[in-house]
Amino acid sequence: MNNDKLLRILSEFKSGGLSQEAVLEELKKLPFEEIGIATLDHHRELRTGFPEVVFAIGKSDEQLFKIIENRLKQGGLIFITRLKEESAVKLAERFPGGKFYPEARAMTYNENPDIKYTGKVLVITAGTSDIPVAEEAALTAQLMCSNIEKLYDVGVAGIHRLLGRAEAFKDARAIIVAAGMEGALPSVVGGLVSVPVIAVPTSIGYGASFGGITALLGMLNSCANGVVVVNIDNGFGAGYTAALINRIGE
Repeated sequence: MNNDKLLRILSEFKSGGLSQEAVLEELKKLPFEEIGIATLDHHRELRTGFPEVVFAIGKSDEQLFKIIENRLKQGGLIFITRLKEESAVKLAERFPGGKFYPEARAMTYNENPDIKYTGKVLVITAGTSDIPVAEEAALTAQLMCSNIEKLYDVGVAGIHRLLGRAEAFKDARAIIVAAGMEGALPSVVGGLVSVPVIAVPTSIGYGASFGGITALLGMLNSCANGVVVVNIDNGFGAGYTAALINRIGE
Protein backbone atom coordinates (compact mmCIF):
# COMPACT_ATOMS: atom_id res chain seq x y z
CA MET A 1 0.00 0.00 0.00
CA ASN A 2 1.59 3.28 -1.07
CA ASN A 3 1.38 6.68 0.62
CA ASP A 4 -1.31 7.94 -1.79
CA LYS A 5 -3.65 5.12 -0.93
CA LEU A 6 -3.05 5.47 2.81
CA LEU A 7 -3.82 9.20 2.60
CA ARG A 8 -6.96 8.43 0.61
CA ILE A 9 -8.16 5.97 3.23
CA LEU A 10 -7.61 8.49 6.01
CA SER A 11 -9.32 11.23 4.00
CA GLU A 12 -12.35 9.05 3.29
CA PHE A 13 -12.56 8.09 6.96
CA LYS A 14 -12.50 11.75 8.05
CA SER A 15 -15.18 12.65 5.52
CA GLY A 16 -17.37 9.76 6.62
CA GLY A 17 -16.93 7.82 3.40
CA LEU A 18 -15.37 4.85 5.22
CA SER A 19 -16.46 3.27 8.46
CA GLN A 20 -14.01 2.41 11.21
CA GLU A 21 -14.45 -1.27 10.35
CA ALA A 22 -13.62 -0.60 6.68
CA VAL A 23 -10.48 1.34 7.64
CA LEU A 24 -9.33 -1.46 9.92
CA GLU A 25 -9.90 -3.95 7.10
CA GLU A 26 -7.66 -1.91 4.79
CA LEU A 27 -5.00 -1.47 7.46
CA LYS A 28 -4.86 -5.23 7.93
CA LYS A 29 -3.05 -5.33 4.60
CA LEU A 30 -0.13 -3.35 6.01
CA PRO A 31 2.64 -4.13 5.38
CA PHE A 32 1.83 -7.24 3.30
CA GLU A 33 -1.14 -9.13 1.97
CA GLU A 34 -1.62 -12.85 1.35
CA ILE A 35 -3.60 -13.65 -1.77
CA GLY A 36 -3.18 -17.42 -1.76
CA ILE A 37 -0.60 -17.79 -4.53
CA ALA A 38 1.61 -14.95 -3.29
CA THR A 39 2.31 -12.67 -0.36
CA LEU A 40 2.47 -9.13 -1.69
CA ASP A 41 4.82 -6.66 -0.04
CA HIS A 42 2.92 -3.38 -0.12
CA HIS A 43 5.55 -1.53 1.91
CA ARG A 44 8.56 -2.34 -0.27
CA GLU A 45 8.56 1.14 -1.81
CA LEU A 46 8.32 2.82 1.59
CA ARG A 47 11.33 0.86 2.83
CA THR A 48 13.55 0.84 -0.24
CA GLY A 49 12.29 3.53 -2.60
CA PHE A 50 11.13 1.07 -5.27
CA PRO A 51 8.07 -1.23 -5.30
CA GLU A 52 8.15 -5.01 -5.29
CA VAL A 53 8.89 -6.37 -8.76
CA VAL A 54 6.89 -9.21 -10.32
CA PHE A 55 9.23 -11.92 -11.68
CA ALA A 56 7.21 -13.66 -14.39
CA ILE A 57 9.27 -16.82 -14.93
CA GLY A 58 7.52 -19.83 -13.40
CA LYS A 59 4.20 -18.04 -13.02
CA SER A 60 1.16 -19.07 -15.03
CA ASP A 61 -0.94 -16.46 -16.82
CA GLU A 62 -3.70 -16.93 -14.24
CA GLN A 63 -1.25 -16.34 -11.40
CA LEU A 64 -0.01 -13.19 -13.10
CA PHE A 65 -3.60 -12.02 -13.60
CA LYS A 66 -4.33 -12.40 -9.90
CA ILE A 67 -1.17 -10.60 -8.81
CA ILE A 68 -1.58 -7.71 -11.26
CA GLU A 69 -5.27 -7.31 -10.45
CA ASN A 70 -4.40 -6.88 -6.78
CA ARG A 71 -1.47 -4.55 -7.48
CA LEU A 72 -3.61 -2.33 -9.70
CA LYS A 73 -6.02 -1.89 -6.80
CA GLN A 74 -3.14 -0.74 -4.62
CA GLY A 75 -1.92 1.82 -7.15
CA GLY A 76 1.65 2.85 -7.90
CA LEU A 77 4.21 1.51 -10.36
CA ILE A 78 4.00 -2.15 -11.39
CA PHE A 79 7.12 -3.64 -12.98
CA ILE A 80 6.98 -7.15 -14.43
CA THR A 81 10.27 -8.74 -15.53
CA ARG A 82 11.11 -11.74 -17.74
CA LEU A 83 7.68 -11.68 -19.33
CA LYS A 84 6.99 -13.69 -22.49
CA GLU A 85 5.39 -11.74 -25.31
CA GLU A 86 2.36 -14.01 -25.45
CA SER A 87 1.75 -13.45 -21.73
CA ALA A 88 2.17 -9.70 -22.23
CA VAL A 89 -0.54 -9.77 -24.90
CA LYS A 90 -2.91 -11.58 -22.54
CA LEU A 91 -2.16 -9.15 -19.72
CA ALA A 92 -2.83 -6.20 -22.00
CA GLU A 93 -6.17 -7.70 -23.02
CA ARG A 94 -7.17 -8.31 -19.39
CA PHE A 95 -5.74 -5.08 -17.98
CA PRO A 96 -5.37 -2.33 -20.62
CA GLY A 97 -2.95 0.52 -20.02
CA GLY A 98 0.28 -1.43 -19.62
CA LYS A 99 3.45 -0.80 -21.58
CA PHE A 100 5.43 -3.74 -22.94
CA TYR A 101 9.16 -3.49 -23.62
CA PRO A 102 9.94 -6.44 -25.91
CA GLU A 103 13.74 -6.08 -25.89
CA ALA A 104 13.81 -5.88 -22.10
CA ARG A 105 11.18 -8.64 -21.80
CA ALA A 106 9.35 -6.47 -19.30
CA MET A 107 6.03 -4.71 -18.80
CA THR A 108 4.95 -1.77 -16.67
CA TYR A 109 1.77 -0.22 -15.40
CA ASN A 110 1.31 3.26 -13.92
CA GLU A 111 4.60 4.77 -15.05
CA ASN A 112 4.95 8.32 -13.78
CA PRO A 113 4.75 10.67 -16.81
CA ASP A 114 6.30 13.49 -14.77
CA ILE A 115 9.35 11.54 -13.61
CA LYS A 116 12.49 13.67 -13.21
CA TYR A 117 15.63 11.91 -14.40
CA THR A 118 18.96 12.61 -12.77
CA GLY A 119 22.64 11.80 -13.22
CA LYS A 120 23.73 9.26 -15.80
CA VAL A 121 24.05 5.50 -15.99
CA LEU A 122 25.93 4.16 -19.01
CA VAL A 123 24.90 0.70 -20.26
CA ILE A 124 27.39 -1.18 -22.45
CA THR A 125 27.23 -4.54 -24.18
CA ALA A 126 29.99 -6.63 -25.67
CA GLY A 127 27.71 -7.92 -28.44
CA THR A 128 24.25 -7.59 -29.90
CA SER A 129 23.24 -10.89 -28.27
CA ASP A 130 23.75 -9.29 -24.84
CA ILE A 131 21.19 -6.55 -25.52
CA PRO A 132 18.14 -8.20 -23.86
CA VAL A 133 19.96 -8.33 -20.51
CA ALA A 134 21.27 -4.80 -21.00
CA GLU A 135 17.80 -3.51 -21.85
CA GLU A 136 16.41 -5.00 -18.64
CA ALA A 137 19.17 -3.20 -16.74
CA ALA A 138 18.58 0.08 -18.57
CA LEU A 139 14.81 -0.01 -18.04
CA THR A 140 15.23 -0.76 -14.34
CA ALA A 141 17.60 2.15 -13.80
CA GLN A 142 15.37 4.41 -15.87
CA LEU A 143 12.30 3.55 -13.79
CA MET A 144 14.41 4.50 -10.77
CA CYS A 145 14.84 8.00 -12.23
CA SER A 146 18.27 7.61 -13.84
CA ASN A 147 19.23 9.14 -17.16
CA ILE A 148 20.39 6.33 -19.43
CA GLU A 149 22.95 6.25 -22.21
CA LYS A 150 23.65 3.10 -24.23
CA LEU A 151 26.74 1.84 -26.01
CA TYR A 152 26.09 -1.53 -27.65
CA ASP A 153 28.24 -4.06 -29.53
CA VAL A 154 31.68 -2.75 -28.54
CA GLY A 155 33.32 -5.97 -27.32
CA VAL A 156 37.00 -6.83 -27.14
CA ALA A 157 37.01 -8.55 -30.55
CA GLY A 158 37.04 -5.00 -31.97
CA ILE A 159 38.22 -2.92 -29.05
CA HIS A 160 38.64 0.17 -31.24
CA ARG A 161 34.84 0.43 -31.26
CA LEU A 162 34.94 1.09 -27.52
CA LEU A 163 38.01 3.28 -27.42
CA GLY A 164 36.72 5.39 -30.27
CA ARG A 165 33.61 6.28 -28.26
CA ALA A 166 35.21 6.99 -24.89
CA GLU A 167 33.29 10.28 -24.69
CA ALA A 168 30.32 8.19 -23.56
CA PHE A 169 32.13 7.58 -20.24
CA LYS A 170 31.98 11.28 -19.41
CA ASP A 171 29.73 12.19 -16.48
CA ALA A 172 28.56 8.59 -15.92
CA ARG A 173 28.10 7.87 -12.21
CA ALA A 174 27.90 4.11 -12.78
CA ILE A 175 28.53 1.86 -15.76
CA ILE A 176 26.83 -1.46 -16.49
CA VAL A 177 28.70 -3.86 -18.77
CA ALA A 178 26.89 -6.96 -20.08
CA ALA A 179 29.09 -9.57 -21.73
CA GLY A 180 29.06 -13.27 -22.49
CA MET A 181 31.74 -15.48 -24.05
CA GLU A 182 34.88 -15.00 -21.89
CA GLY A 183 33.46 -11.90 -20.17
CA ALA A 184 36.52 -9.70 -20.68
CA LEU A 185 34.87 -6.37 -21.44
CA PRO A 186 34.12 -5.21 -17.84
CA SER A 187 37.83 -5.49 -16.99
CA VAL A 188 38.73 -3.30 -19.96
CA VAL A 189 36.13 -0.69 -19.02
CA GLY A 190 37.21 -0.84 -15.38
CA GLY A 191 40.73 0.11 -16.41
CA LEU A 192 39.47 3.23 -18.19
CA VAL A 193 37.09 4.88 -15.73
CA SER A 194 36.93 6.21 -12.17
CA VAL A 195 33.35 5.11 -11.36
CA PRO A 196 31.88 1.74 -10.32
CA VAL A 197 31.53 -0.83 -13.09
CA ILE A 198 28.74 -3.36 -12.62
CA ALA A 199 29.55 -6.47 -14.63
CA VAL A 200 26.72 -8.68 -15.87
CA PRO A 201 27.77 -12.09 -17.21
CA THR A 202 25.33 -13.28 -19.85
CA SER A 203 24.54 -16.83 -20.88
CA ILE A 204 25.78 -16.14 -24.41
CA GLY A 205 28.62 -18.20 -25.84
CA TYR A 206 29.77 -21.53 -27.23
CA GLY A 207 29.82 -24.80 -25.28
CA ALA A 208 32.73 -24.00 -22.96
CA SER A 209 31.01 -20.83 -21.80
CA PHE A 210 28.80 -23.15 -19.72
CA GLY A 211 25.75 -20.91 -19.90
CA GLY A 212 27.58 -17.86 -18.58
CA ILE A 213 29.71 -19.49 -15.89
CA THR A 214 32.91 -18.80 -17.82
CA ALA A 215 32.02 -15.10 -18.09
CA LEU A 216 31.00 -15.03 -14.42
CA LEU A 217 34.32 -16.48 -13.26
CA GLY A 218 36.26 -14.18 -15.56
CA MET A 219 34.50 -11.12 -14.13
CA LEU A 220 34.91 -12.29 -10.54
CA ASN A 221 38.65 -12.61 -11.19
CA SER A 222 38.96 -9.20 -12.82
CA CYS A 223 42.21 -7.39 -12.00
CA ALA A 224 40.60 -3.99 -12.68
CA ASN A 225 39.63 -2.11 -9.52
CA GLY A 226 36.05 -0.98 -9.10
CA VAL A 227 34.44 -3.91 -10.93
CA VAL A 228 31.61 -5.67 -9.09
CA VAL A 229 29.60 -8.58 -10.44
CA VAL A 230 25.94 -9.62 -10.36
CA ASN A 231 24.56 -13.02 -11.23
CA ILE A 232 24.29 -14.46 -14.74
CA ASP A 233 21.75 -12.56 -16.88
CA ASN A 234 20.72 -10.44 -13.88
CA GLY A 235 20.05 -7.20 -15.71
CA PHE A 236 17.50 -6.16 -13.11
CA GLY A 237 20.02 -6.44 -10.28
CA ALA A 238 22.61 -4.49 -12.24
CA GLY A 239 20.18 -1.71 -13.12
CA TYR A 240 18.90 -1.46 -9.57
CA THR A 241 22.41 -1.20 -8.13
CA ALA A 242 23.51 1.34 -10.71
CA ALA A 243 20.48 3.51 -9.93
CA LEU A 244 21.27 3.41 -6.21
CA ILE A 245 24.83 4.54 -6.95
CA ASN A 246 23.49 7.25 -9.24
CA ARG A 247 21.25 8.54 -6.45
CA ILE A 248 24.24 9.06 -4.17
CA GLY A 249 25.51 11.63 -6.66
CA GLU A 250 22.43 13.74 -5.95
